[in-house]
Amino acid sequence: MGFELDRFNEEVDPDLKCNLCNKVLEDPLTTPCGHVFCASCVLPWVVQKGVCPVQCRRMSTKELNHVLALRNLISKLDIKCDYRSRGCGKVVSLQKLAEHVEMCDYSPARCRHAGCQEVLNLKDMDHHMRESCECRPVGICEQGCGLVLLHRELSPAAAAAGLTHCCVAALRSRVGSLQRRAAGLARELKKQAVRAGHREQALLAQVSALQSEVQLTALRYQKKFNQYMVHISSISRNIAACCRVRPPAGQGNWARAGGN
Repeated sequence: MGFELDRFNEEVDPDLKCNLCNKVLEDPLTTPCGHVFCASCVLPWVVQKGVCPVQCRRMSTKELNHVLALRNLISKLDIKCDYRSRGCGKVVSLQKLAEHVEMCDYSPARCRHAGCQEVLNLKDMDHHMRESCECRPVGICEQGCGLVLLHRELSPAAAAAGLTHCCVAALRSRVGSLQRRAAGLARELKKQAVRAGHREQALLAQVSALQSEVQLTALRYQKKFNQYMVHISSISRNIAACCRVRPPAGQGNWARAGGN
């Protein structure tokens, strides 16, 4: 899907709009017949229907091409931040949008204190965690348990509701949490052991197959080696036989000369 038209400060040229979603093109692709679409729009269409969305010409995804000049032109357009609905009024060029969004002060962030489910703007998170989070640690219990005390356990509202810190209850909660964590780790360890066992079996099967292949290859080479040795022995015997039958060089001429 392309970029919403209302995210741009100025009116966008119709030639920069996708012919399917009617939004500003994102990663434009062109068909052989010259129509341009967002990659995420046209690829599923062509895969499913095998035709151009406009002219219904038969085609495949291999015939789609990137339009680099058009993409470069679109990347220079000014666009509003993804988090404009959360309060960000920043306007940047499209080519810098990803970099801005990654560091935007208005991006959603979840509180890192255990038990807190608050999701705030990134710029407000530091103050929330230090000053206003009910789950923020405020000290160590000195009554015997030694556990971390949370702000919500020491607030007047907690005292009024009878929810102040209790060492016994806190220790029970801590033990229960550790038990659940240990059970989770045990389950994960069991899964890892099963996966490791399957992997070991697969590796052993591969090793066995390789050993069999090596043995077969050795047998083939041994057979060829034996054949070559038999062939060489045969050639050697033939050469030896020829040497015994044929007289040495010059012996025939001497015999003829002695007869004369």
